[in-house]
Amino acid sequence: MSGQHIGYIRVSSVMQNTDRQLEGVKTDITFEDKVSGKDTNRPQLAAMMLHARKGDTVVVHSMDRLARNLDDLRGIVKELTAKGVVVQFQKEGLTFTGDDSPMANLLLSMLGAVAEFERSLIRERQKEGVQIAKANGAYKGRKQEMTAERIAEIKLRVANGESKAKVAKDMSISRDTLYRYLAA
Repeated sequence: MSGQHIGYIRVSSVMQNTDRQLEGVKTDITFEDKVSGKDTNRPQLAAMMLHARKGDTVVVHSMDRLARNLDDLRGIVKELTAKGVVVQFQKEGLTFTGDDSPMANLLLSMLGAVAEFERSLIRERQKEGVQIAKANGAYKGRKQEMTAERIAEIKLRVANGESKAKVAKDMSISRDTLYRYLAA
């Protein structure tokens, strides 16, 4: 029995476009995350891992789309292949079955290490950019989302006996954030 072709697509933010990934690749089902690949805490990755069965093939555009650190990449590939799932990386032209040669394992490790290195370079450049912007007075940190009027509304609603959980939900903030505003 031939299994499903399962696509996995990931971009780092909701603003990024996923169209180029797996373009022209036929899949039966595709799982798409729009979150960082810094760790494996991704809802659609978890769903794909649960969905994949023996005989299926998971198709990913490139290794860095599946994971941005070597340990995660190797762990995901190992978990899938242990279940009898084939993992294919389109850009690298590599396929992993679990019966992989030492050369295939070396390539997985080397290319995964490059993805991890690339992520660390991006973070380093980002830090440098923030430091330069701060030194030039152009970076003030994250913009305050709560206006003075909204904070006053929170305090008034809580003072009038409304539940803090309801106020936090209505304002789309966590209860911890609500308590921080109440204490200020």
